Amino acid sequence: MSAVKRVINDSLERLKVEELLSDEFEEAGFGGVTIARTPLGTQINLYTMRPGRVIGKRGHAIKTASERLEKELGISNPQITVVEVEVPELNPRIMASRIANALERGVHFRRVIFWALQRIMSAGAIGCEIILRGKLRSDRSRFEKVTEGYIPKSGEPSQKNTRVWTTHVKMKSGIYGITVKIVPPEVHFPDKLKLEEQSLPEGEEHEKGKLEEIDISEDEG
Repeated sequence: MSAVKRVINDSLERLKVEELLSDEFEEAGFGGVTIARTPLGTQINLYTMRPGRVIGKRGHAIKTASERLEKELGISNPQITVVEVEVPELNPRIMASRIANALERGVHFRRVIFWALQRIMSAGAIGCEIILRGKLRSDRSRFEKVTEGYIPKSGEPSQKNTRVWTTHVKMKSGIYGITVKIVPPEVHFPDKLKLEEQSLPEGEEHEKGKLEEIDISEDEG
């Protein structure tokens, strides 16, 4: 198998795993997965807000998910490790899911997206952008966008340093698309420079003071 086909197959497998686990643990605040191949099997790290719901009573829920992965997707010996998301406000997948749940409960869309924007920025994000598309107020589709902070739009910084996720929610008027972009606080951009103030050594400051006194005395004479 060529390298290109291997990358494509790995991406498709990861997509199928994410869809299966997302449906299984949607109410637990599913935050994505990472997959790694090991000699003992397939190591899957599952990120979630509520690890207790994912594991289940006596590990029943996690065993059921492992059996589904092996039977339905053909993954050999899947080993799922549950990882708690420490700051869910910096995970775009979790925040998009929160927005979708609030819209399904009937909360006004502007109130929801501004609430999410405030929570994300309060968590320390450098920048955030939320876009909501659909038939928001009429039969004609439109979009509502809120932005705060610094969001790169092109180049490697945009692809490497921006976390993006898009989800959909079914409403009475149709399907809404929700896109959340987050720039985490630990990101450093090449075009952002920090200038630090440095103080002179103690001896140099003393000599500078002497020179100024000498100049003043000479002027007076």
